[in-house]
Formats: sequence, structure tokens, C-alpha cells
Amino acid sequence: MPNLPNDAGQVLTATARQAITERLRGYEVFRPGGEGPPPPADLDWLNERGASFVTLTIDGRLRGCIGSLEAWRWLGEDVRLNAVAAAFKDPRFLPLDPAELDHLHIVVSVLTAPQPLEFDSEAEALAQLRPGVDGVVLQAGHHRATFLPQVWEELPDKVEFMSHLKRKARLSPDYWGPDVELSVYQVEAFGE
Repeated sequence: MPNLPNDAGQVLTATARQAITERLRGYEVFRPGGEGPPPPADLDWLNERGASFVTLTIDGRLRGCIGSLEAWRWLGEDVRLNAVAAAFKDPRFLPLDPAELDHLHIVVSVLTAPQPLEFDSEAEALAQLRPGVDGVVLQAGHHRATFLPQVWEELPDKVEFMSHLKRKARLSPDYWGPDVELSVYQVEAFGE
């Protein structure tokens, strides 16, 4: 995770909103010579590799959430592309309508690198999780899902949290096997 300045939240949420607004106006977010304004190039920390999730809500209800678990591109680019994906490509929702823009609340979460957990049982794995602190990535074979640390607010019980995460990965809520891998990460979250 890049070293974030005090005004990071304001910059990141404005970057996300700008990208969504540009797409609604018909601009391509990263078209060379495109009509939309470029991301701020003078902020060095935006040009460091970083992983982010962009979460969109309207009236407290989820409207889209897309992100990156690994820091493989510049943070500014990652936020812009994830914002557009959350608004227009989250398969759980229809693309954002222009009338929704003024009601949209944006949260940008910047992630640390995921760290694998070592465990011999589900109980041992659950004992290592820190509610409200850890985001969790679950992988079992070709099934994979993650919950940001913010999800603990809705699912504070570790067993319930893990059951929902398994469902999100399209596994049975009581599934556990030798192929289960878990990683944890933390975030700095910034809301408008």
C-alpha cells in the first residue's frame, strides 16, 4: 500500500466520482487523447502500485463493489477503473443510471497485500480472524471470494461471516476441505 497523505480520502473519492461521471458523459476513462480530464499526475502516491476496492451505495444499500486484491497497476488508475467497473459492470446490478449519480455514496478502500493464513482446521482458521480488521480471501479449487473488513459490521460472528463468504464463492456454507486457502488483508477506507 502506498504511503497515503492526509488528503488521500478526498483525492481518491473525487477520482472515483470523476471516472464514473466521465463514463456517464460518454468519455472513455483511459483513451489516449480522450475528452475527459486525465487523472492528477502531480500526486506521486497515485502513481505507485496499489490495490483498491470501490464500493457504491445509494440510501445505505449496496449499488456496486469491484476491486483488485493485488497491486498490479498504479493506484490512481486502479481506483478509476474499479469505480467504472463498480458502477457499470458489477454483475449483481444494472449499469448505473445518470439519475442515480447525485444519490451515490462512494467509498474507496486501499488494501495491504494479502497474507496467507496457516491452519489445520476451520476452527483454527476462524480463531485467527480479527473482526473489523481483516478482509478475508477464501479460495477452494476454482472457487474464490473476498469480503472487505467493512463486511464485519453486518456479519460480526466469525462462523456466520465465513458461511456467507463460502456462499459468495459458490460453495456450500458448511464446506471445508484440504483445498481451502485463506488470506487476510487490511484496508484504509475513505468515504465521501
